[in-house]
Amino acid sequence: MSPHTIGGVAIPSHENTGPSRENTVEISADDARRAQLRAQGLVGAEGRRGGVPGMLARLGAVQLDTISVLARSHELVPYARLGPVGRARVEGSYWGPRKGGATTFEYWCHAACLLPVRDWPYYSFRRRAFREREYRWHKVPEHAPAEVLARLKGEGPLTATQLGGARGGGEWWDWSDTKIAVEWLLDIGEVVCVQRVGWRRVYDLAERALPAGLAGQEPDDATCVTHLAGVAGRALGVATRADLVEFLRLRREQATVLDGLLADGATGLVPVRVTGWRPDGARVQAWADPAALASPVRGRHRTTLLSPFDSLIWDRKRTSRVFGFDHRLEAYVPKDKRVHGYFTMPLLAGGDLIGRVDPAREDGTLVARRVSFEPRATRTPARAEAALAALHTALWEAAGWVGCEDVRIEIVDPPALAEPTRRAMHRTLKGTR
Repeated sequence: MSPHTIGGVAIPSHENTGPSRENTVEISADDARRAQLRAQGLVGAEGRRGGVPGMLARLGAVQLDTISVLARSHELVPYARLGPVGRARVEGSYWGPRKGGATTFEYWCHAACLLPVRDWPYYSFRRRAFREREYRWHKVPEHAPAEVLARLKGEGPLTATQLGGARGGGEWWDWSDTKIAVEWLLDIGEVVCVQRVGWRRVYDLAERALPAGLAGQEPDDATCVTHLAGVAGRALGVATRADLVEFLRLRREQATVLDGLLADGATGLVPVRVTGWRPDGARVQAWADPAALASPVRGRHRTTLLSPFDSLIWDRKRTSRVFGFDHRLEAYVPKDKRVHGYFTMPLLAGGDLIGRVDPAREDGTLVARRVSFEPRATRTPARAEAALAALHTALWEAAGWVGCEDVRIEIVDPPALAEPTRRAMHRTLKGTR
């Protein structure tokens, strides 16, 4: 491994070395934040190269979720990085037909995620864990898995509805035996989802749907964790051990394996100490992708709204540490107890999280039900003006992307900015946007 530099300081190779004080580089919290933004494709031209497939390759995982306000999260993630890319193009990039076989698959990473198919072998540690546990959330019906496999083998790819229905007749979690069986088969790797139709998973035999040779690869746990720690480290740029564990949702035994790999330098990540990540000023031990520190971060920062499930912010503790921004999803909080809104989207501008928007769509209008600015973003008149300009950019771009022709602001926090915010949006309607 060749040396890298940050700010002209050489970062030594750490092959077969642990994070000793002598070979650990010190970086600032600002350096770490900028490196993370570049790694996430949110600053500079590199993050826009390769379109949606290139984005997924860089991020390593795009979280899936059923909630759809402006759009579903897997659409919002590329939008945040690439701008108003066509939504049909996004779907086609994820699940469209490929001559050489599937390029993505769905599985458990940080949560249910869309993943590059090249990483299929390295999730075998998780498939083995499911097999050993012998259940998921439901008890697996004895004969149902064999019946599902027989039908897929004989009839080709099928949705849960085509297999016999997903619901058992009760509440949403009351799955049918068929649905339990096919999801169990997906967990253990005998079945895979590489396509969706109208948001419905299409299930197929792994040996048939995956590119030739992938289905049979089952590397050991250490090999899997080594590879995936590298994926997570590259996606995060700079990360603590806890950040890597959370990205991959490693269980205790795999986290212990990760500790040894980090100490040995086997992951390809290099040790750094970050100043400014703790209130007491103590340096925080972290790990960096050498490429993230190899050159200064340059280029235009994206101004955009972020999905709450975006990998930049899906780890709430990390988001608080890196951005000083405390965020939670309130979709499952009773309406009268919500602080910021149902599907609050952080506002990214200038490499910082400066506020939040709770959006909705009504008759061709993008409605910001609540806009909340961070105190630091409006501390001076100049900052407040910049925050309003960023909000203007983010809302109008999002409105155009989802086919809205107007923007309306409802509640604003702090209230003193309510009228300036509405005037800023009104000016755009007069042709100045």
